[in-house]
Amino acid sequence: MLERLLGDVKPDFARLLERSLAGHELSREDAIALLGAQGADYQALLLTADAARRADKGDDVSFVVCRNINFTNICYVGCSFCGFARHRDEADAYDRSMEQILAKCDDAVARGATEVCIQGGIDPHKDHHHYRLILTTIKAKYPQLHIHAYSPEEISYMQKKSGWPLPELLSWLKDAGLGTIPGTAAEILDDSVRRQLSPNKLMTERWKEIVRAAHGVGLRSTSTIMYGHLEKPHHVATHLETIRELQKETGGFTEFVPLGFIHEKNTLGHVDITRPGPSAAEDLKMIALARLFLRPHIVNVQMSWVKMGPKLAQVSLTAGANDFGGTLMEESISRESGADFGENLAPEEMRRLIREMGRTPVERSTTYKILRRFDDPANDPPSLEPEHLRPMAGPTRFRGEAGVQRVRERIEAESKAV
Repeated sequence: MLERLLGDVKPDFARLLERSLAGHELSREDAIALLGAQGADYQALLLTADAARRADKGDDVSFVVCRNINFTNICYVGCSFCGFARHRDEADAYDRSMEQILAKCDDAVARGATEVCIQGGIDPHKDHHHYRLILTTIKAKYPQLHIHAYSPEEISYMQKKSGWPLPELLSWLKDAGLGTIPGTAAEILDDSVRRQLSPNKLMTERWKEIVRAAHGVGLRSTSTIMYGHLEKPHHVATHLETIRELQKETGGFTEFVPLGFIHEKNTLGHVDITRPGPSAAEDLKMIALARLFLRPHIVNVQMSWVKMGPKLAQVSLTAGANDFGGTLMEESISRESGADFGENLAPEEMRRLIREMGRTPVERSTTYKILRRFDDPANDPPSLEPEHLRPMAGPTRFRGEAGVQRVRERIEAESKAV
């Protein structure tokens, strides 16, 4: 029976998967073929990506304890896919003070965070000095806290404000405490699509110029794609090839993160020629393609639990993903576009989700240094989450620890009796 099932895979498709497992670099045409997989070919794609993941990274699944801090939602770029941006005169526009930013860092550190991720809207009233002040303010109080901050769009804006060469600006930010940068603002690295999504945003060559300059001064970055809207398979293939070629040149990407389009609460999602985000099958296909296309140059493939939800995120661990992402603690950008999977995933919940898939959870740094392994659940540390944010928080029939203990004892007694 198993041979018959595997025999349903098309011979050309099977040869393509064999080549990828053998370490041969895939072409744009290969990527397009993989994106078209259906039926037995689709199942074989996921199995092959899972085998490649095991060869590349073993059975460890990493995560980082981090907090997102959006310091302002004031933005005038006008991206059609964004539900986060506000104009200054809108009632819910905000601009966090340094004291508010530090208070969020206080909370993050108390909950075990090793990283804060800082991004904001493009506010024309701010300049490069404001971005640097955020860095120096945090580092003055928390010198060991890693700051992962400022997308290529923000860096492009800072350079225009400063008039400095990119390497000078980036070194200046690095000296102030910038540790790594998010590789967001990438969306689809094809200008024909970018002009449809956000004509005021930086174009492909500018994005590459900024990322190349950041890697050149020693600032590593993530790499991303946003899919499930207007793009076609050849656009995705072009995007992945661009990321891979940059990685060959600089070696500066830490990971690749596919980000599915969230459509419910933004302008783009209400345009009838736009797809309403990816299906579950497309999410898994993108994870699998990333694993096979980018190896061995990028071997960390992260899923987005915020966009996919925890259960599909678990399944993605069988399709090529090896990283569960960050705890986040606070997430505004996806939520404002309609994502409804929450803003925080506690470390203990991540460990549970990872173990349920037969994998070993490991806590990492932003740059994938392993900080702690959790081989034995009995040795897990106590939760640092505030009580109201812990998994399973809320009213229960047996309230308090005494009630929980009674139920535990009853279950154990019944188990022994059986």
